[in-house]
Amino acid sequence: MYHQYRPGWVEVIAGCMFAGKTEELIRRIKVLEFAKKKVMVFKPKIDDRYSATQVVSHAGSSVASIVIEQAIEILDHVTEQIDVVAIDEVQFFDKQIVEVCDQLAKQGKRVMVAGLDMDFKGEPFGVMPILMTEAEFVTKLTAVCVKCGAPATRTQRLVNGQPADYHDPIVQVGAAESYEARCRHCHEVPGKPQLTWKKTKPQ
Repeated sequence: MYHQYRPGWVEVIAGCMFAGKTEELIRRIKVLEFAKKKVMVFKPKIDDRYSATQVVSHAGSSVASIVIEQAIEILDHVTEQIDVVAIDEVQFFDKQIVEVCDQLAKQGKRVMVAGLDMDFKGEPFGVMPILMTEAEFVTKLTAVCVKCGAPATRTQRLVNGQPADYHDPIVQVGAAESYEARCRHCHEVPGKPQLTWKKTKPQ
């Protein structure tokens, strides 16, 4: 998959919540560590759901990580000896994360990032559209819709068991108590503007 590329590229693991993004990131990290690659893992400080210091999947897999607030901090930690940089929940970082990933890739690092491609409104989440566009490789994972069992691509936010309103804040860290995986047809966002069109009658 990678042999035709010079050392240094970006790969994105994207999808809705409960699609296994972090699980896949951790799997790749462990495979690379088994191959004696030097891997450095980062996560945003805002994500403290399961651990304050580790990257942890919903399934319980985990790896040690460095917790940072701003994307530029990553460059303070990555040395010449590091082969791979892995970043979880990348959608929470500021726009500089795009430049950081690009710079690391140009230095010959394999950069692996995982994050939500859409927010609870079903709209592109933060820097993810840019990262997915600029990456050499994109893996989009799906979950299972809790309503109908179809492949789920959306994240449903719940407030007191009901769908969250379109005007609620974008960022709200949570897990199964606040979110569900749903397909396009079962995803609900009350208050979201809808396209309206009235066909004009021929003159």
